[in-house]
Amino acid sequence: KKKKKKKAVVSTQSTGMAGKTIYNLNVRGKRGNIVQTFPATEYDFIPNRLTVKKDDLVHVQWTGSNTHNNKNNGDDGEGRGGTDRSNIIEMGDEGANYPKTIAESKFWEHVKSLTDPSADGTDIAIGLASAGYYCSKKGTDSCPAAHSLEGRKTKINNKMNNAPASYFGHVLKFTKTGGMNYVCTRNNNFSNRSQKGSLWVKN
Repeated sequence: KKKKKKKAVVSTQSTGMAGKTIYNLNVRGKRGNIVQTFPATEYDFIPNRLTVKKDDLVHVQWTGSNTHNNKNNGDDGEGRGGTDRSNIIEMGDEGANYPKTIAESKFWEHVKSLTDPSADGTDIAIGLASAGYYCSKKGTDSCPAAHSLEGRKTKINNKMNNAPASYFGHVLKFTKTGGMNYVCTRNNNFSNRSQKGSLWVKN
């Protein structure tokens, strides 16, 4: 049985990253309930509570699979079986289960991307909300218009089945203090399981 080859891509730092503290915000765990995933864990953001200084940077990214197999342990979860999906959408109170619309979200108004400098806060929020299925609203220097919210001919599935399992994301720079609570809409299953986090920017 041949082993699958895996490829990793390492990007160079831009000049805006030099000398900065860069935090990695990604996803751990796998599909299934607490029994099925043992001794691993259900999906969770890591770190799920992150506080940074305004001059720090945060790289939001994650990896996933379209072919994982829990064998005979079960595969509870939303969307197509055997697949990982994550996204990030701002919500209100930490105990809430419903996300805000991007229009309601104020956090992204004070965030820039060092990996796609032509993207504005709305573009970044759209990318994170769709796991990169839409890479911006209309297109940016790093996002072809055909892959944008307004350019895609096929809309994202409500369970994110046609979204990517892995997402390079953005290296975020902050222009103002503040914060948000956020949720993954695919893996947040109310009382059964949740995938939530918070990001706070302080002086």
